[in-house]
Amino acid sequence: MTRSVPITAPAADDLPPSPRPVESQSRRRRRRVTAHPVAGALFVLPFFLVVVAFLVVPLGYAFWLSLSSKSLALGTRFTGIDNYVRAFTDPVLLDGLLRVVLFGLVQIPVMLGIALAGALTLDAVTTKFAVAFRLIAFMPYAVPAVVGALMWGFLYSRTFGPFADLPTLVGGDPIDFFSASLLLVSLGNIVTWAWTGYNMIILYSALQGVPREMYEAAVIDGATPVQIALRVKVPAIRQAISLAAIFTVIGTMQFFTEPQIMARFAPQISAGYTPNLYAYNQAFAYSDFNYSAALSFTLGFLVFVVAYAFVFVNRRRGARS
Repeated sequence: MTRSVPITAPAADDLPPSPRPVESQSRRRRRRVTAHPVAGALFVLPFFLVVVAFLVVPLGYAFWLSLSSKSLALGTRFTGIDNYVRAFTDPVLLDGLLRVVLFGLVQIPVMLGIALAGALTLDAVTTKFAVAFRLIAFMPYAVPAVVGALMWGFLYSRTFGPFADLPTLVGGDPIDFFSASLLLVSLGNIVTWAWTGYNMIILYSALQGVPREMYEAAVIDGATPVQIALRVKVPAIRQAISLAAIFTVIGTMQFFTEPQIMARFAPQISAGYTPNLYAYNQAFAYSDFNYSAALSFTLGFLVFVVAYAFVFVNRRRGARS
């Protein structure tokens, strides 16, 4: 005779917890996913507001000014592209552009050549004086442009400057650094003095990233230090050289501070000596803000075209090599 065992239902407390509904888990997951973009947008919002307030709105207002004109008789009226047509046919602007182009064709290769030679020398020298030399070379860049231009203006002066009277020590005539024939050379010397150290540090930093195994392999193949510099180091930092060249071209097209300061010493520097100086004087000397805005956008467009053309040509050349 078998003995029956009573079967009792488990207590409610002993039951395992029922799984949460799949719908609630997916809903919570969706809520977390949608919360991340909102948090990211809140982090970006301050920067976005600053860009809109201090970049987009001023540029939009300047562009609206460039499309209008203002006079006492007619007030402000929309003129379309008349200011841009006037800019592209303005002989003063065209002369300033030609002057800046001639200046850049000489000054940019000279400055980048000196910077590259200095960077290669620093990379080859491992003495304790290398650090001090890097600091000395970079110091002119740390000097404000206005201070540097004033300093060179006094050094060039025939009244109390030391450089103008140097030829008299050997029986020569004093040098007029502000003459029409030497003015661009004098300005080029100021720019080269101020920016060579900056470009040299950029190129030197790029050289530090080149693998040393490349140099060792070149030495094993019997390459001389000059061959290593020209055939190994320079091609390895071609991108850094291109970057420095692009920045230099853009800076040359925006040539302003040195001519504006040196105009106090050189009467040959007119109100339209460079395009940037011309736009500045149109706004703050002649109160023609509408035409000044058109000149500024015209110069910005030309800088963009020149920089893009330089990048395009450099990429084509790099692809071929």
